[in-house]
Amino acid sequence: MSATLPADAAGALDAFLTGLRARSASERTIVEYRRHASEFLAFVTGRGVDWRSPDRATIRAYLAYLADRGLSPSSVAGRVAAARSLYRHALRNGTVETNPMTGVRTPRRGARLPRVLSVDEAADLVTGPRRIAVRDDALARRDAAMLELLYATGMRISELAGLGLDRLDVGRRRLRVTGKGNKERDLLFGAPAAAALAAYLASGRPVLAARSAQPSASVFLNATGRPLSARGARMILERWVERTGVPDRTSPHTLRHSFATHLLEGGADLRVVQELLGHADLQTTQVYTHLSDAALRSAYRDAHPRARRSRGQAEP
Repeated sequence: MSATLPADAAGALDAFLTGLRARSASERTIVEYRRHASEFLAFVTGRGVDWRSPDRATIRAYLAYLADRGLSPSSVAGRVAAARSLYRHALRNGTVETNPMTGVRTPRRGARLPRVLSVDEAADLVTGPRRIAVRDDALARRDAAMLELLYATGMRISELAGLGLDRLDVGRRRLRVTGKGNKERDLLFGAPAAAALAAYLASGRPVLAARSAQPSASVFLNATGRPLSARGARMILERWVERTGVPDRTSPHTLRHSFATHLLEGGADLRVVQELLGHADLQTTQVYTHLSDAALRSAYRDAHPRARRSRGQAEP
Protein backbone atom coordinates (compact mmCIF):
# COMPACT_ATOMS: atom_id res chain seq x y z
CA MET A 1 0.00 0.00 0.00
CA SER A 2 1.36 3.42 -0.96
CA ALA A 3 -0.02 6.91 -0.62
CA THR A 4 1.58 10.31 -0.62
CA LEU A 5 1.61 11.60 2.94
CA PRO A 6 0.39 15.11 3.69
CA ALA A 7 3.21 17.51 4.50
CA ASP A 8 2.23 17.77 8.17
CA ALA A 9 2.07 13.98 8.52
CA ALA A 10 5.49 13.59 6.90
CA GLY A 11 6.83 16.30 9.19
CA ALA A 12 5.42 14.57 12.26
CA LEU A 13 7.01 11.29 11.15
CA ASP A 14 10.40 12.96 10.65
CA ALA A 15 10.20 14.62 14.06
CA PHE A 16 9.29 11.29 15.64
CA LEU A 17 12.29 9.53 14.06
CA THR A 18 14.57 12.38 15.09
CA GLY A 19 13.33 11.90 18.65
CA LEU A 20 14.18 8.19 18.49
CA ARG A 21 17.73 9.00 17.38
CA ALA A 22 18.08 11.50 20.22
CA ARG A 23 17.18 8.68 22.63
CA SER A 24 19.95 6.51 21.11
CA ALA A 25 17.58 4.04 19.47
CA SER A 26 19.36 1.57 17.22
CA GLU A 27 19.26 2.09 13.47
CA ARG A 28 17.34 -1.15 13.13
CA THR A 29 14.65 0.14 15.50
CA ILE A 30 14.42 3.41 13.61
CA VAL A 31 14.02 1.62 10.28
CA GLU A 32 11.28 -0.62 11.72
CA TYR A 33 9.38 2.29 13.27
CA ARG A 34 9.66 4.34 10.08
CA ARG A 35 8.22 1.52 8.00
CA HIS A 36 5.41 0.66 10.38
CA ALA A 37 4.37 4.23 11.26
CA SER A 38 4.44 5.38 7.64
CA GLU A 39 2.38 2.31 6.68
CA PHE A 40 -0.34 3.36 9.14
CA LEU A 41 -0.27 6.98 7.95
CA ALA A 42 -0.50 5.84 4.33
CA PHE A 43 -3.47 3.60 5.16
CA VAL A 44 -5.32 6.42 6.89
CA THR A 45 -4.52 8.92 4.14
CA GLY A 46 -5.58 6.44 1.46
CA ARG A 47 -9.03 6.26 3.04
CA GLY A 48 -9.39 10.03 2.95
CA VAL A 49 -9.22 10.32 6.75
CA ASP A 50 -7.39 13.11 8.60
CA TRP A 51 -4.27 11.44 9.99
CA ARG A 52 -4.42 13.63 13.12
CA SER A 53 -7.71 12.15 14.31
CA PRO A 54 -8.56 8.77 12.76
CA ASP A 55 -11.74 7.30 14.22
CA ARG A 56 -12.16 3.83 15.68
CA ALA A 57 -13.73 2.51 12.49
CA THR A 58 -10.60 3.45 10.56
CA ILE A 59 -8.34 1.84 13.13
CA ARG A 60 -10.45 -1.34 13.11
CA ALA A 61 -10.21 -1.36 9.32
CA TYR A 62 -6.43 -1.11 9.60
CA LEU A 63 -6.32 -4.07 12.01
CA ALA A 64 -8.53 -6.05 9.62
CA TYR A 65 -6.18 -5.14 6.77
CA LEU A 66 -3.24 -6.50 8.75
CA ALA A 67 -5.16 -9.68 9.60
CA ASP A 68 -6.04 -10.21 5.93
CA ARG A 69 -2.33 -10.16 5.15
CA GLY A 70 -1.83 -13.12 7.49
CA LEU A 71 0.59 -11.32 9.79
CA SER A 72 1.50 -12.94 13.10
CA PRO A 73 0.23 -11.44 16.38
CA SER A 74 3.72 -10.12 17.14
CA SER A 75 3.93 -8.40 13.72
CA VAL A 76 0.54 -6.76 14.25
CA ALA A 77 1.54 -5.67 17.75
CA GLY A 78 4.76 -4.16 16.40
CA ARG A 79 2.89 -2.07 13.86
CA VAL A 80 0.37 -0.83 16.40
CA ALA A 81 3.18 0.00 18.84
CA ALA A 82 4.94 2.09 16.18
CA ALA A 83 1.76 4.05 15.41
CA ARG A 84 1.05 4.53 19.12
CA SER A 85 4.57 5.86 19.70
CA LEU A 86 4.26 8.22 16.74
CA TYR A 87 1.06 9.73 18.11
CA ARG A 88 2.47 9.89 21.62
CA HIS A 89 5.34 12.00 20.28
CA ALA A 90 2.99 14.16 18.22
CA LEU A 91 0.79 14.71 21.29
CA ARG A 92 3.77 15.89 23.34
CA ASN A 93 4.69 18.30 20.55
CA GLY A 94 1.13 19.64 20.26
CA THR A 95 0.68 18.34 16.71
CA VAL A 96 -2.38 16.29 17.68
CA GLU A 97 -4.89 16.70 20.49
CA THR A 98 -5.27 13.02 21.43
CA ASN A 99 -3.57 9.71 20.82
CA PRO A 100 -6.10 7.70 18.78
CA MET A 101 -4.12 4.49 19.38
CA THR A 102 -4.60 4.58 23.15
CA GLY A 103 -6.52 1.51 24.26
CA VAL A 104 -6.25 -0.26 20.91
CA ARG A 105 -5.94 -3.97 21.57
CA THR A 106 -3.86 -6.30 19.46
CA PRO A 107 -3.97 -10.09 19.14
CA ARG A 108 -2.27 -11.87 22.01
CA ARG A 109 1.26 -12.99 21.28
CA GLY A 110 2.03 -16.65 21.67
CA ALA A 111 4.25 -17.61 24.59
CA ARG A 112 7.23 -18.42 22.38
CA LEU A 113 10.41 -19.20 24.28
CA PRO A 114 13.74 -18.10 22.88
CA ARG A 115 15.91 -20.65 21.11
CA VAL A 116 18.89 -21.86 23.16
CA LEU A 117 21.83 -24.18 22.61
CA SER A 118 22.76 -26.99 24.94
CA VAL A 119 26.00 -26.57 26.88
CA ASP A 120 27.73 -29.03 24.54
CA GLU A 121 26.42 -27.29 21.42
CA ALA A 122 27.61 -23.92 22.70
CA ALA A 123 31.04 -25.39 23.42
CA ASP A 124 31.22 -26.91 19.93
CA LEU A 125 30.44 -23.53 18.38
CA VAL A 126 32.79 -21.32 20.36
CA THR A 127 35.74 -23.73 20.08
CA GLY A 128 35.24 -24.20 16.34
CA PRO A 129 37.92 -21.69 15.23
CA ARG A 130 40.51 -23.55 17.33
CA ARG A 131 39.49 -27.04 16.18
CA ILE A 132 38.82 -26.50 12.48
CA ALA A 133 41.61 -25.39 10.13
CA VAL A 134 41.36 -21.81 8.85
CA ARG A 135 43.68 -20.44 6.16
CA ASP A 136 44.16 -17.06 7.85
CA ASP A 137 45.47 -17.57 11.40
CA ALA A 138 44.78 -13.96 12.41
CA LEU A 139 41.12 -14.31 11.46
CA ALA A 140 40.88 -17.66 13.26
CA ARG A 141 42.18 -16.04 16.45
CA ARG A 142 39.74 -13.17 16.04
CA ASP A 143 36.79 -15.50 15.49
CA ALA A 144 37.72 -17.61 18.52
CA ALA A 145 37.90 -14.53 20.74
CA MET A 146 34.66 -13.15 19.34
CA LEU A 147 32.63 -16.33 19.82
CA GLU A 148 34.02 -17.02 23.28
CA LEU A 149 33.20 -13.48 24.36
CA LEU A 150 29.64 -13.52 23.02
CA TYR A 151 28.83 -16.70 24.94
CA ALA A 152 30.83 -15.76 28.05
CA THR A 153 29.16 -12.36 28.51
CA GLY A 154 25.76 -12.52 26.80
CA MET A 155 26.57 -9.19 25.15
CA ARG A 156 24.64 -8.02 22.11
CA ILE A 157 26.35 -8.21 18.71
CA SER A 158 26.18 -4.41 18.44
CA GLU A 159 27.92 -4.13 21.81
CA LEU A 160 30.68 -6.45 20.66
CA ALA A 161 31.19 -4.47 17.44
CA GLY A 162 31.36 -1.23 19.43
CA LEU A 163 33.82 -2.54 22.03
CA GLY A 164 36.96 -0.40 22.32
CA LEU A 165 40.37 -1.42 23.56
CA ASP A 166 40.07 1.06 26.43
CA ARG A 167 36.97 -0.82 27.67
CA LEU A 168 38.62 -4.24 27.88
CA ASP A 169 40.69 -5.57 30.79
CA VAL A 170 41.78 -9.11 29.96
CA GLY A 171 43.84 -9.48 33.15
CA ARG A 172 40.86 -8.78 35.38
CA ARG A 173 38.48 -10.54 32.97
CA ARG A 174 36.18 -7.53 32.77
CA LEU A 175 34.88 -5.20 30.12
CA ARG A 176 32.47 -2.29 29.86
CA VAL A 177 29.87 -1.90 27.12
CA THR A 178 27.39 0.76 26.08
CA GLY A 179 24.00 -0.85 25.52
CA LYS A 180 20.49 0.28 24.68
CA GLY A 181 19.56 3.77 25.74
CA ASN A 182 23.27 4.64 25.96
CA LYS A 183 23.44 2.81 29.30
CA GLU A 184 26.79 1.40 30.36
CA ARG A 185 27.34 -1.82 32.26
CA ASP A 186 30.24 -4.01 33.34
CA LEU A 187 30.53 -7.61 32.16
CA LEU A 188 32.65 -10.51 33.35
CA PHE A 189 34.18 -13.40 31.42
CA GLY A 190 36.03 -16.57 32.33
CA ALA A 191 39.37 -18.16 31.60
CA PRO A 192 38.56 -19.60 28.11
CA ALA A 193 37.42 -16.20 26.81
CA ALA A 194 40.40 -14.50 28.47
CA ALA A 195 42.82 -16.95 26.83
CA ALA A 196 41.20 -16.51 23.41
CA LEU A 197 41.29 -12.71 23.77
CA ALA A 198 44.92 -12.71 24.90
CA ALA A 199 45.95 -14.83 21.90
CA TYR A 200 44.01 -12.60 19.51
CA LEU A 201 45.39 -9.34 20.95
CA ALA A 202 48.95 -10.70 20.92
CA SER A 203 49.10 -12.47 17.57
CA GLY A 204 45.90 -11.82 15.62
CA ARG A 205 44.86 -8.21 15.96
CA PRO A 206 48.33 -6.74 15.18
CA VAL A 207 48.36 -8.66 11.88
CA LEU A 208 44.89 -7.38 10.96
CA ALA A 209 45.68 -3.82 12.08
CA ALA A 210 48.74 -3.76 9.81
CA ARG A 211 46.47 -4.27 6.79
CA SER A 212 45.00 -0.78 7.19
CA ALA A 213 46.79 2.56 7.07
CA GLN A 214 44.23 4.03 9.47
CA PRO A 215 44.62 3.02 13.16
CA SER A 216 41.53 1.79 14.99
CA ALA A 217 40.69 1.60 18.69
CA SER A 218 38.14 -1.18 18.12
CA VAL A 219 38.91 -4.54 19.66
CA PHE A 220 37.61 -6.51 16.69
CA LEU A 221 38.83 -5.77 13.17
CA ASN A 222 37.77 -7.12 9.80
CA ALA A 223 40.03 -8.80 7.23
CA THR A 224 41.23 -5.42 5.92
CA GLY A 225 42.06 -4.02 9.35
CA ARG A 226 39.00 -1.80 9.66
CA PRO A 227 36.58 -1.97 12.62
CA LEU A 228 34.34 -5.02 12.42
CA SER A 229 30.69 -4.08 11.95
CA ALA A 230 27.75 -5.78 13.63
CA ARG A 231 26.70 -7.13 10.24
CA GLY A 232 30.17 -8.53 9.67
CA ALA A 233 30.14 -10.18 13.09
CA ARG A 234 26.79 -11.82 12.28
CA MET A 235 28.19 -13.19 9.04
CA ILE A 236 31.17 -14.65 10.91
CA LEU A 237 28.85 -16.37 13.36
CA GLU A 238 26.75 -17.75 10.51
CA ARG A 239 29.84 -19.27 8.90
CA TRP A 240 30.85 -21.00 12.12
CA VAL A 241 27.32 -22.26 12.72
CA GLU A 242 27.52 -23.97 9.34
CA ARG A 243 31.06 -25.28 9.84
CA THR A 244 30.49 -26.69 13.33
CA GLY A 245 27.10 -28.23 12.59
CA VAL A 246 25.24 -26.64 15.51
CA PRO A 247 21.50 -26.08 14.93
CA ASP A 248 20.85 -23.78 12.00
CA ARG A 249 19.18 -20.43 12.68
CA THR A 250 21.61 -20.04 15.60
CA SER A 251 22.06 -16.27 15.85
CA PRO A 252 23.91 -13.81 18.11
CA HIS A 253 20.76 -13.66 20.22
CA THR A 254 20.78 -17.45 20.49
CA LEU A 255 24.14 -17.19 22.23
CA ARG A 256 22.75 -14.42 24.44
CA HIS A 257 19.74 -16.58 25.36
CA SER A 258 22.01 -19.57 25.97
CA PHE A 259 24.27 -17.49 28.23
CA ALA A 260 21.30 -16.45 30.40
CA THR A 261 19.72 -19.89 30.51
CA HIS A 262 22.95 -21.68 31.39
CA LEU A 263 23.66 -19.17 34.17
CA LEU A 264 20.24 -19.76 35.73
CA GLU A 265 20.58 -23.52 35.38
CA GLY A 266 23.90 -23.21 37.20
CA GLY A 267 22.24 -21.45 40.13
CA ALA A 268 22.73 -17.74 39.31
CA ASP A 269 20.27 -15.26 40.80
CA LEU A 270 17.72 -13.82 38.37
CA ARG A 271 18.64 -10.23 39.22
CA VAL A 272 22.31 -10.93 38.53
CA VAL A 273 21.35 -12.22 35.09
CA GLN A 274 19.16 -9.14 34.59
CA GLU A 275 22.11 -6.87 35.35
CA LEU A 276 24.47 -8.77 33.05
CA LEU A 277 21.99 -8.72 30.18
CA GLY A 278 21.25 -5.03 30.68
CA HIS A 279 17.48 -5.53 30.97
CA ALA A 280 15.65 -2.53 32.43
CA ASP A 281 12.68 -4.70 33.49
CA LEU A 282 13.02 -7.94 35.46
CA GLN A 283 10.01 -9.37 33.60
CA THR A 284 12.08 -9.38 30.41
CA THR A 285 14.61 -11.65 32.11
CA GLN A 286 12.00 -13.95 33.66
CA VAL A 287 11.38 -15.75 30.36
CA TYR A 288 14.62 -17.64 31.04
CA THR A 289 13.19 -19.13 34.24
CA HIS A 290 10.71 -21.04 32.06
CA LEU A 291 13.58 -22.45 30.02
CA SER A 292 15.47 -23.46 33.14
CA ASP A 293 12.35 -25.05 34.60
CA ALA A 294 11.97 -27.12 31.44
CA ALA A 295 15.59 -28.24 31.74
CA LEU A 296 15.07 -29.22 35.37
CA ARG A 297 12.01 -31.31 34.50
CA SER A 298 13.91 -33.03 31.70
CA ALA A 299 16.89 -33.77 33.94
CA TYR A 300 14.58 -35.11 36.65
CA ARG A 301 12.78 -37.43 34.24
CA ASP A 302 16.09 -38.72 32.88
CA ALA A 303 17.78 -39.23 36.26
CA HIS A 304 15.15 -40.38 38.76
CA PRO A 305 14.04 -44.02 38.55
CA ARG A 306 10.48 -43.17 39.62
CA ALA A 307 10.14 -40.17 37.31
CA ARG A 308 9.93 -42.04 34.01
CA ARG A 309 6.48 -42.33 32.57
CA SER A 310 4.82 -45.69 32.64
CA ARG A 311 1.84 -46.62 30.55
CA GLY A 312 -1.15 -44.42 31.33
CA GLN A 313 0.84 -41.97 33.47
CA ALA A 314 1.38 -38.32 32.70
CA GLU A 315 4.81 -36.74 32.94
CA PRO A 316 5.43 -34.24 35.76
